[in-house]
Amino acid sequence: MKNILFIVGSLRKQSFNRQLAAMAEKMLVNKFNIQYLEFEDVPFMNQDLEANTPAPVVRVRKEILAADGIWIFTPEYNYSYPGLLKNLLDWLSRPMDISDFTNPTAVVGKKVTVSGAGGNNKTASCRAKLNELLEFMKMQVMTEPQTGIALGIEAWTKGEFNLTDEQVAMLKEQAEKFTAFVNA
Repeated sequence: MKNILFIVGSLRKQSFNRQLAAMAEKMLVNKFNIQYLEFEDVPFMNQDLEANTPAPVVRVRKEILAADGIWIFTPEYNYSYPGLLKNLLDWLSRPMDISDFTNPTAVVGKKVTVSGAGGNNKTASCRAKLNELLEFMKMQVMTEPQTGIALGIEAWTKGEFNLTDEQVAMLKEQAEKFTAFVNA
């Protein structure tokens, strides 16, 4: 069975995007081995650290290399992706062997898709910018379909949300297409 790595762009334990990832995970049961990338210990990108790559970065790269596909679930912050996600991607965009910058990165050629739960914009700006960055990083990006969820007031006041039937259908379609994309 192939391995899918979920990356959640929020560190909050009960984040809406972690909840969305859990919903997607249920749709992929018996299709993939699913793991969540924990990356809160990855330091800020700093070229001074590259010569002696920090252990958290080494660990994250190994998990990325073991994945057949990556699904990113992210909130939208100020019409873009969160800084912590950008920091992770900055580390992953660097060659694994810095003595030769023609060496591959951990993400080159990886199949990836993006979903997000957020405000009325349904994370559209974030996903568009993130797709552009992922393509620049030479990843294989499944841009359609992608799921964007506009959270209602109850989510912001109660800290949890339920998907509508239409949203479930959107996420299910993305899961099915991503399954075919990864298995192609």
